[in-house]
Amino acid sequence: MIPDYQNIMLPLLKFLGDGKSHEKSEAIIELGKYFKLSENEMNDILPNSKYGKKIFNNRVHWAQAQLKRGGLMEYLGKGSFKITDKGKSLLNENPQELTIAFLRKKFPEYDKTFRHSDDSIKFEIDDSIESLDKYFTPEELIDSNYSSIRKSLEQEILSKLKSVHPSFFERIVVELLVKMGYGGSIEEAGKATRYTNDEGIDGIIKEDKLGLDVIYIQAKRWEGNVSRPEIQKFVGALAGQRAKKGVFITTSNFSNEAVSYAAHMDTKIVLINGEQLAQYMIDYNLGVSVQNVYEIKRIDSDYFDEE
Repeated sequence: MIPDYQNIMLPLLKFLGDGKSHEKSEAIIELGKYFKLSENEMNDILPNSKYGKKIFNNRVHWAQAQLKRGGLMEYLGKGSFKITDKGKSLLNENPQELTIAFLRKKFPEYDKTFRHSDDSIKFEIDDSIESLDKYFTPEELIDSNYSSIRKSLEQEILSKLKSVHPSFFERIVVELLVKMGYGGSIEEAGKATRYTNDEGIDGIIKEDKLGLDVIYIQAKRWEGNVSRPEIQKFVGALAGQRAKKGVFITTSNFSNEAVSYAAHMDTKIVLINGEQLAQYMIDYNLGVSVQNVYEIKRIDSDYFDEE
């Protein structure tokens, strides 16, 4: 189990106890051995990390930040750091644990680190540290809240999709596929075919801008699971068009038999359920708009290296 960053603080300080300069990568390897983490645990990624940030690395980073804030370690440039005299003194006291509460109580300057320049405004970014922040880094909390907001938005999108007119739903599906890179513009790449003797085909879209191949679409605003017979009908409709590729999209889900049947067909059929459909709409900004953008930045140690 990956330890929370407060549990990493004392082992990290002990690792630095030799007084030598160490690289962060070296600390991560040694701490991984200390906590007996598996390869999978060492490589677990934050769920919504755009750049594949690893959970354990992130927690080591925040453990470092708290030790630095308490004056127990110092950065030397180019990603290296070492223990300070204050850190050595603390280790000599043989502490049994090292937490934010402990640092606040023992080192009043810990909180002063985050005072405004006029010393009258204090940033209370760690006031909840002894609750959720005891287990998660600030980035993990942001990530978790982002996931919650996104899941709520997915549910809202699905609710809207289930209430729109069938022809409008088919238009949404075609527009989404265009945004995903199929064909060119809406006018030239895709068209909805409902009410025109579609024989089970709800939309047609070019696979590429030149139209070298086409993809046939079936779009269902259903509540219950789409079963195997519905997929079989779609395969039959594709055969009638001599089509080799199809996308079946629904606001609900697919039965296990339907998924298995589609996977074993010579005709390439992609199944997209309601949850995936809502996720794609968010990812490709269809039916949603950006409300806020937050950037998380980290110090560039190399920039401040004067060598």
